Amino acid sequence: MARIKGAINARKKHKKVLKLAKGFVGARSKQYRIAKQSVMRAMASAFVGRKQVKREYRRLWISRINAAARLNGLSYSRLMNGLKLAGVQINRKMLADLAINDSGAFSMLAEKAKQCF
Repeated sequence: MARIKGAINARKKHKKVLKLAKGFVGARSKQYRIAKQSVMRAMASAFVGRKQVKREYRRLWISRINAAARLNGLSYSRLMNGLKLAGVQINRKMLADLAINDSGAFSMLAEKAKQCF
């Protein structure tokens, strides 16, 4: 049986990693061994970053809701508890949008929360 050399597969693997490392500075984009380490770290950081974006948006929504709730004489926790007791099922993203764009509707929800609390 004929001997199979690994050069073709190695070349493919190296090209794939170096393509991902495009734009990195110096040896990080030129040398395979260093580029491989940089790409692995970059991929790990990207994974973590995708999770952090979701956390940051939730923090932003909560701070917007809190600011609007305080304008209506409630704290954030009392507003959320009152809405839960009233049976209003609305997520924080939509509440934050109402707080910014439709303060009248948010005030109605705040009054409903006050009544149930």
